[in-house]
Amino acid sequence: MGKGKDGKKAKEAKKSKAESALGTNGLNDRYHPTALLDDLDEGPAGAPPHGGQKRLSKKFYETELERLQIELVKMQYWIKHTGFRMILLFEGRDAAGKGGTIKRITEPMNPRGCKVVALGTPSDQQKTQWYFQRYVENFPSAGELVLFDRSWYNRAGVERVMGFCTDEQVDQFMKSCPEFERMLVNSGIVLLKYWFSVSDEEQELRFQSRIDDPARRWKLSPMDLESRDRWLEFSKAKDQMFAHTNIPEAPWFTVEADDKRRARLNCIRHLLSKVPYEDMTPAAIELPPRKSGGDYQRPPMNEQFYVPNAYPYG
Repeated sequence: MGKGKDGKKAKEAKKSKAESALGTNGLNDRYHPTALLDDLDEGPAGAPPHGGQKRLSKKFYETELERLQIELVKMQYWIKHTGFRMILLFEGRDAAGKGGTIKRITEPMNPRGCKVVALGTPSDQQKTQWYFQRYVENFPSAGELVLFDRSWYNRAGVERVMGFCTDEQVDQFMKSCPEFERMLVNSGIVLLKYWFSVSDEEQELRFQSRIDDPARRWKLSPMDLESRDRWLEFSKAKDQMFAHTNIPEAPWFTVEADDKRRARLNCIRHLLSKVPYEDMTPAAIELPPRKSGGDYQRPPMNEQFYVPNAYPYG
């Protein structure tokens, strides 16, 4: 009995510590890890260590991903209930694993309150607009979460390196972006910016893997190949971008992504630690008996068209 009481006291102390870190409005410490998810720290028995060069095992990864995705669903219920607004930005090298992480975040969620935005090349009309305008159109309403698969930071990265904008436009972006993001945060939107970092050796392996797999070859564009030859230029652009836009109100969080599995889990876990959610999952309902169909008669099967069954039952 004593051990159980001690465990309960420790858990209550941990919860109190987490609530204290969050502050009265739950957002004062939004950019520093909280203790809200400490109960997930231990992981399954026999889990491999997170340090070193060893890749995370598939078994551990799938078990942990399932647990974290359940937490994501709980988080979304809370976001909808409270009217929380949240934006996640995913930037980084080509083939760094941004898309795979976004997919694992969104796949358990209700798409009505969770949207992925991956804008293409701006139209001629959009090129005449305020630079941030087409992004603002996709911002969340109350109770929504929006994930940007690349964002307005295209200007500081690919547009700059590839010569799609002028030096003056880049300078203007560097001055405007911090003020723009402060406005978002001050309006009550939580903005998290993730940079996925991958080594040139790992990126080379992933590029080759896409070339070898016909089903994934679409992921490798001519722009990706061009950026491959400009590794140093992209590195310098990223460093300058961080220097201007890594502000206290919206700092950059770097995700080490050479190991895709570990990167996905770390990113999801970090995201969960930034939202002071509570479990608001609805209670399970009991299905009532189905009502009788009365005198309804199903039309003859030969009066309908069916997709041929190419996989007969054994």
